[in-house]
Amino acid sequence: MGRADSFVQPRPAHLRAIEFTMIAISTILNLLLVMLGFGFIVFVHELGHFLAARWAGIRVLAFAIGFGPPVITFRKGLGVRRGSSEREYFNRTAQGLAEGVSPTEYRLNALPFGGYVKMLGQEDLDPSAVSSASDSYQRCKPWKRMVVISAGVVMNILSALIIFAGVFLVGLKVEPAKIGYVAPGSAAAKAVVSGPGYAGDAGLKPGDEILLIGDSKPDSFNSIALASSMSGPHEDLELTIQRPGVAGPLKAKVTPETSRLSGLREIGVEPPRTNVLVDVKGEEALKAWDELAAKFGFAGLKPGMRLDRVNGEPATDLTPLVRAIDASDGAPVRVEFVSGTGERFATALTPKAALRSDVLPKAPGEITLPVEHLLGLTPVMRVAKTEERARQQGLREGDIIARVDDVEYPSLWQGLPQIRSHPGQSLTIAVLRKNETGELNEVTLNDVRVDSRGTIGFTAEDVGEEMVLVALPAPKLQALRRPRSTTEPYVPAAANLIQSPGTQILSVNGAPVANFGALRRALRGATKAEFAAWSRLDQPAGSVSVEVQLRQPERGSILGELPVVTRRWELSAQDVIELHSLGWDSPLGLGSFDLEEIVQRGAGPIDAMGMGLRKTKEVMLTTYLTFARLAQGTVKVEHLKGPVGIAHLGTIVASRGTVWLFFFMGLISINLAVINFLPLPIVDGGQFLFLVFEQVRGKPPPVAVQNAAALVGLVLIGCMFLIVTFNDFKNLLGL
Repeated sequence: MGRADSFVQPRPAHLRAIEFTMIAISTILNLLLVMLGFGFIVFVHELGHFLAARWAGIRVLAFAIGFGPPVITFRKGLGVRRGSSEREYFNRTAQGLAEGVSPTEYRLNALPFGGYVKMLGQEDLDPSAVSSASDSYQRCKPWKRMVVISAGVVMNILSALIIFAGVFLVGLKVEPAKIGYVAPGSAAAKAVVSGPGYAGDAGLKPGDEILLIGDSKPDSFNSIALASSMSGPHEDLELTIQRPGVAGPLKAKVTPETSRLSGLREIGVEPPRTNVLVDVKGEEALKAWDELAAKFGFAGLKPGMRLDRVNGEPATDLTPLVRAIDASDGAPVRVEFVSGTGERFATALTPKAALRSDVLPKAPGEITLPVEHLLGLTPVMRVAKTEERARQQGLREGDIIARVDDVEYPSLWQGLPQIRSHPGQSLTIAVLRKNETGELNEVTLNDVRVDSRGTIGFTAEDVGEEMVLVALPAPKLQALRRPRSTTEPYVPAAANLIQSPGTQILSVNGAPVANFGALRRALRGATKAEFAAWSRLDQPAGSVSVEVQLRQPERGSILGELPVVTRRWELSAQDVIELHSLGWDSPLGLGSFDLEEIVQRGAGPIDAMGMGLRKTKEVMLTTYLTFARLAQGTVKVEHLKGPVGIAHLGTIVASRGTVWLFFFMGLISINLAVINFLPLPIVDGGQFLFLVFEQVRGKPPPVAVQNAAALVGLVLIGCMFLIVTFNDFKNLLGL
């Protein structure tokens, strides 16, 4: 079941200092690389304007990288200067001493983001600042000015094409377009799968290779995620898949669902993983690995070992393990690992019954915790491991949390936020603790001190593997929507059964349930026939009733002495389908294995150029599609990145290697081109529209119209900049 740390095990101060210093140095270097890359993209954009202006015979007064005051400048005939040489140039011109001095000043400004080319008679923010000189912007023919205005965008597209071609010539490591894991209850788990002669289960399966998304061939796993997030409201994804063991391709129809964590439409799949355990470096990390391996019964399992066999069958990737766990129905799965030196390790993995995981709407100041539940039933929280300060305050390992101040029998998602919301304060905590005979008695601990970090000093888990003791269903689950529904709220089935926190469920239709795995098994057995009928329907309806025996808590009473109550529990068709869509989880987390990777590489320069061209087109279309999805609401403003967010994301990408940094710069170059050519005043696209008007009408729009448009554009872009920057900082700080 679930587990969460409520304290961080302290490490030696010198190790923390060294680790922090190394991370800081690496982050700063990556940030510098990103800033240099972004500066280069801006330079290329402005170089396009500059070269086109020179071609059109327009006098260029300044070619600048960055905004704000000039730090260093260069002007032919005057050389390098600190600050601008503009005043000196104008003085020389007035005195007739400017012969051999260039009218163009090359500037490096204080703020490195952005840049501009200043042409004689061209001011985006002041359309009235015109010039009658023969080489001014206004005296140039409109069609030539169109070339000048669009040259920056063209240069960005060309540079992205060259960058992508170079990336694909070297080779880019990506995850293949293959399914590695399907989240229980997700859209992918409920996908409608069909094909000639196919009579298998519904849903995507681990090992499925995605051949087509619609009519497009995906080039990586990211194509699947991108297609999901860019899908329109209520739009299905039509997938063509190749399933191991099935002769021909199959068709799968999946309806993405909005993720409570990201806010984007997702189908609930993860990329494939290899059969090799991650390689852990460093003495501290190895020690932590050994401790965890021993705790979960894998003592002797070493990082870097390769999964060799699953239930006696060879395993060339992780798919056999995922499928064996999924088909186990809780029975142990035999696995064998081998190291590079031939050392072998064998054990039996006992699968855990998977629950549905939802991320609830978060109020300001709250922490984000996923709620793992079974039809709304959530196990009560207990103490897993304590450190000295928790033991001194009376907490013991195995204590079941009966009350934290006024919150009774909390689940993990209720108990931890309750504790963390009282930093520097004292709480009253009541626990259920076993006595010498194994009975649970309530013990009250007064004045339990919460430190400034909002922790007491223990690791929390739930009781789901030992008993079915449940908290109240999460009220916020009712804010979630059922798939394909836009009006009916999702009311968890548990709300119709559990009337008070701390209720213990004993049996379902007479079958005893000792833990959540047994509860899930009993409910599935009791609803097997109904599921078989409803799963074949597009819009199933109806309900099934099961008999549940339970005990409700009474303060001061021993849990085992409470009277047994029998209730009828009505489960809807959707509840039953959700129940049967839940699978099994491996106790050895899938994240312990390396991701599977392929290398996207062209067969030669020409092939790499073709791949670069296709990627350039794909990124441009996706960027335009993003604006459409913003209008439809499936993509929100908070998903957009400003300069701070781009820099942060860039440092993460740069840590993956130089090739990925160049690929990221190609993406930014395309996005800069698209945004610059939007039909908004003060950006190139808006200026281009004014020039089209002038070309058609023979005269520019009235200055008043241009001034009003410039003001509106400035306000729009300024507001958007403030919003995305606010969201960037908000996301960085985890607010």
